[in-house]
Amino acid sequence: NLNIIIFKEASPGYENEPGIILQGHMDMVAVKDADCNKDMVKEPLDLFIENGKIGARGTSLGADDGIMVAYALALLESDTVSHPKLTVIITTEEETGMDGAGGIDLSMVEASKLINLDSEKEGEMIAGCAGGARFTGVLEGSLSKGKGVCFNVTVKGLLGGHSGNLIHLERGNACFLMARLLTEVKNVSPVRLVSFKGGVADNAIPDRCEASFIAGEKDIDAVKEALDYFKQSVSAELETKDKDFDLTVECKENAEELSLDEETTGKFAAYLYTMPNGVIANSMDVPGLVETSLNLGQVKVENGNLEAVYLVRSNIDSAKKALLDRMMVLTKVFGGKGSIRGNYPGWKYKVNSPLRDKMVRIYRDFYGSKPMVCAIHAGLECGILGSKLKDPDCVSIGPDIMDIHSPMERLDIESAKRVWEYLLLVLKEKG
Repeated sequence: NLNIIIFKEASPGYENEPGIILQGHMDMVAVKDADCNKDMVKEPLDLFIENGKIGARGTSLGADDGIMVAYALALLESDTVSHPKLTVIITTEEETGMDGAGGIDLSMVEASKLINLDSEKEGEMIAGCAGGARFTGVLEGSLSKGKGVCFNVTVKGLLGGHSGNLIHLERGNACFLMARLLTEVKNVSPVRLVSFKGGVADNAIPDRCEASFIAGEKDIDAVKEALDYFKQSVSAELETKDKDFDLTVECKENAEELSLDEETTGKFAAYLYTMPNGVIANSMDVPGLVETSLNLGQVKVENGNLEAVYLVRSNIDSAKKALLDRMMVLTKVFGGKGSIRGNYPGWKYKVNSPLRDKMVRIYRDFYGSKPMVCAIHAGLECGILGSKLKDPDCVSIGPDIMDIHSPMERLDIESAKRVWEYLLLVLKEKG
């Protein structure tokens, strides 16, 4: 899995102290604005500093979890920082199903105290997280030539963002909205789907989706009216959640395109519109915590076949299984096939945690206030890695990073500096 494990011996005087694991991931969610032409595989990011924050022009920044890699490299390079024996674990494929953590061999790791540096809110000390799984639904169809008015529609302007940390904000999902659009248009005209594509990752709420469909020539006015109604309705619904929502429409008369037939188009749209999406249940134990959710992250229609990719999350394993079972049943009802991969466990809150107690105490001395100790709905690798360690004691922290998994991602410089200084104090204190 191309994971990296690096050991650094203890500083003089710390040889008998229990070792500490510092952990994070090297991959990022690479998303960009629609008008950005950067090749994010080959080209470096265009960084800038504004109002004390680092960002990247037109793209996501990758501070999730590049900041951990930066912290770790600085610690490994330093010969002045006091610390016990360090084990630095940098995983791959965290953003695409946590396969790196799932495949890592930790048999050579002796330490059991683990500080995960993959959190995005300073002052928040995470001690539990949701488990997750990727569900892919595939429905098959075939293409044939269709004639009529070809409408090219684009749902855009949405905020998107992280499908765990931000799912409770109920932001618009471009792919789900496009399925709704097709369903509404189908009520006023026979429709043949030409193309459908949206989303960049299962754990990012899609901020853009594009589709093309053919409608009857005699129905052009009715379709335009339905699209205008859809735009006005959704704009009003998202006025306070996603105020920049927009719908653009282009149409070409006397078009002839390879497309799905009307029945298959209706089935594809109905499947996407019927499948659950967003918050399913909130926790009754932890106020404000989403317990179970899912995100329709990616949709594409290729060679006549539909592929829809979801990320399911839950802090309760049985609830996660129940939702996955429900999705599998619905997929089969529509004549499709479902598959599940990257099924990883949640990280259960540990009542007795000496590491957490120590970090809370040092935090209060350093900041002059008490941190918020909590569980989150997003996924962290602590659950997977903890299952491979002996009696693990884990805590997750990090600096302020805003709007991760989106081109609006920003890292607060002063926050990153404070968290670095705090981390050094945690490593320095013996016991």
